[in-house]
Amino acid sequence: MPTTQTNQTTGATGAAQAPGPAGVPLLGSMFDLKRDPLGTYLAGHREHGDVVRFTAGPPGLRAEFYGVYSPDGAQQVLAGQAADFRKENSFYEEIRSSFGNGLLTSQDADYQRQRRLIQPLFTRRRVDGYADAIGVEAETLVERWGGLTGTVDAVDEMSRFALRAVSRILFGADVETALDPVRTNFPVLAHYVTARGFQPVRIPRTWPTPTNREAMAAERALYGVCDAIIAARGGAAAESDDLLGLLAAARGEDGERLDATELREQVLIFLLAGHETTATSLTFTLHLLGQHPEVQARVHAEVDGLLGDGRRPAAADYNELPYLTMVLKEAMRLFPAAPVIGRRAVAESVIGGTVIPAGANVMVSPYVIHRHLGHWEDPERFDPERFTPEAEAARHRYAWFPFGGGPRACIGQHFSMLESVLGLAAVLRAFEVTAVDREVALTHGITLEAAGPVRLTLKRR
Repeated sequence: MPTTQTNQTTGATGAAQAPGPAGVPLLGSMFDLKRDPLGTYLAGHREHGDVVRFTAGPPGLRAEFYGVYSPDGAQQVLAGQAADFRKENSFYEEIRSSFGNGLLTSQDADYQRQRRLIQPLFTRRRVDGYADAIGVEAETLVERWGGLTGTVDAVDEMSRFALRAVSRILFGADVETALDPVRTNFPVLAHYVTARGFQPVRIPRTWPTPTNREAMAAERALYGVCDAIIAARGGAAAESDDLLGLLAAARGEDGERLDATELREQVLIFLLAGHETTATSLTFTLHLLGQHPEVQARVHAEVDGLLGDGRRPAAADYNELPYLTMVLKEAMRLFPAAPVIGRRAVAESVIGGTVIPAGANVMVSPYVIHRHLGHWEDPERFDPERFTPEAEAARHRYAWFPFGGGPRACIGQHFSMLESVLGLAAVLRAFEVTAVDREVALTHGITLEAAGPVRLTLKRR
């Protein structure tokens, strides 16, 4: 029968060692983490507290990591002591190897340089300029759904919409050239990265196994389409009003710019971070609305009052849809697209009275913290009223943080929120949705994933 690891104090700091589940003999929590990682993190928090040590795997291949499950702990890791917790774990290594050293994975001087060049392209004013491209793809989605009967899988449909939207914003007139290679090859490479990131022993990528060969072919295809578009525009000298053109034209104070390889790496990272996360948020927002018709009716009334004339949703409409935004935020609380945020401790630290040794893998979990009983009443209940302005102002900054926090907070926060709100407004103006699946099994790779379809029945309004 599983036992519980006990607290012991360290002589140097007086801090306690982290408790955690012992799991089964020899293998620890390996089976639980493989079967239901998010449920295992949540159970660990409920049973052992705000900092939990997990071990998994047989002796000699055993992995160990520390789950951090309090808003204060998240703030310490991501903001207050961010320099002591770096993106140096195996997961980021795999993303870096496949998708390049872009803004998500770069560190130190590379990151600071990239952030200086790219930040001006993600101001609220700039992002609002992408609203029309979002609106075009939302109209395409509504038209597509108008020709469907029966049920749709929100996972597939929202992934299609989000990928088309971010690709249109990145590539502009070249979107159709890029779309098929990206749609075909991106999932292959993302799943490859996820699998390798969780493997205790990773064989070299150069070994000609079927999995390696498939992944390398997908990588070549993705690199090829990005490089071809960049080269056709004249490399870094190109100018256009899509995001790729703006990236190419970006200059630092001393004239520094991104070269063609760096442009491709940023494009791939934006595709990775910009479509899977938004697709997840959209999928589960629709799933929850499909289970709560009274909430959906209130959203319909708000959308109809603003967009009843049938016009395309615009950037100015974002602030005029407060209840829909509350619904989205509550869905992102229950189903955060980034359910865990990994770091490696480079110095010994103490979090909540518990010692984190140097070299430890640390997993901050929005999924768990968004369910923390000390900050959320009845946390499994869907309740958009949690996100009134007054409720948000009264809450700990890191009780809800689906976009991370600190100096590495997601640069695309407003982009994701704008795309989600405008996309949902267009869909819900046209359709009433009903959830077919009451419960959805979850897992996670780079982002939160449904383990199967998330089916919706559509009714034209």
